[in-house]
Amino acid sequence: MNGLLCRSCGATFPMNDPRWRCDCGGLLGVRFRARFDKEKILRRKATMWRYREALPVDDDAHVVSFDEGMTPMILADLGPGTLLLKLEQLFPTGSYKDRGASVLISKAKEMGVARVVEDSSGNAGCAIAAYAARAGIECEILVPDSTSPGKLAQILLYGAALRRIPGSREDTANAALAAAEGTYYASHSWNPFFFQGTKTFAYEVWEQLGFRAPDALLLPAGNGTLLIGSYIGFRELKESGLVDRIPRHIAVQAQDCAPLLAMFRDNLGAVPAIETRETIAEGVAIAAPVRGKEIVDIVRETGGVVLAVSDEEVESALVLLGRKGLYVEPTSALPVAAFLKFPGVRSGTVVAPLTGHGLKATEKMQKIASKQRVPIE
Repeated sequence: MNGLLCRSCGATFPMNDPRWRCDCGGLLGVRFRARFDKEKILRRKATMWRYREALPVDDDAHVVSFDEGMTPMILADLGPGTLLLKLEQLFPTGSYKDRGASVLISKAKEMGVARVVEDSSGNAGCAIAAYAARAGIECEILVPDSTSPGKLAQILLYGAALRRIPGSREDTANAALAAAEGTYYASHSWNPFFFQGTKTFAYEVWEQLGFRAPDALLLPAGNGTLLIGSYIGFRELKESGLVDRIPRHIAVQAQDCAPLLAMFRDNLGAVPAIETRETIAEGVAIAAPVRGKEIVDIVRETGGVVLAVSDEEVESALVLLGRKGLYVEPTSALPVAAFLKFPGVRSGTVVAPLTGHGLKATEKMQKIASKQRVPIE
């Protein structure tokens, strides 16, 4: 039976119940039978909505889309090993978060939601603001006070109400939880429909590899939005008999904010309290991810690992990508830095997303570029 299922107490709710968590406070998942018809898929426009029967929106009239998806996947020439880069920075708002926003806002529209609130370090806020604008839904975005100016401008130009919250990323999340007491929470970590969008990443990788799974995925992980979605997508493909295994899901964190690494390394059952420092990879600077256990369980189940890279290693990877003609924000370089640092991840065919465009973080990118000594003729 389709619907929402609490991961804590097992309570179930109708699919179109406009709730974002269980009455017990637990996280919700979507229970939904995804279906795949290759002939239909191949006949349709090359967007993420070509997998229509695998997405839990009932009526096409409610679909909110900019024809996003089917981002290119290219071979990276980075030395030993086979690394394919999926260019998720080419989405309409400049990050893969458009996948989740498209499905979540479509479902919100179908449920008759008039107003949403979201908290974000930037990219998810941009995506929710853009799709809410397209849907005609009122939107409020809460961001940490330190969020990159480019992302703030983007959110404002989409017409969203913007609130800058002093303090940590967790302070922003707490402010959003308070705001969500009376408003539908379009959260990329709490709301289960966001992952129903990010799972299309897996479908596209499967199709672009000739309808097969890669050996491993290297995924930046803060709240785990793409990692969880990818797992859901490959699990559905496996349940449908379309792949014989789920690829290894390898989570990559910033060394200065790596709670998932500590949890995985020490075999803990919950996310530990950790000391954090500022990192240039703001997209994964999450000290207390609400789905931390789910993320680490996925890594363990698929035979993956949690890794961490330093800001210096991220900068080196950014420069290398730039020399290859790829301009991405610092968080996007985490998987590439891990691929270069850890030989053990290079086995077989490995896929990594470039999650956000470099124009999202112009000030940081200028500082990194200024350190490079490029001869001027």
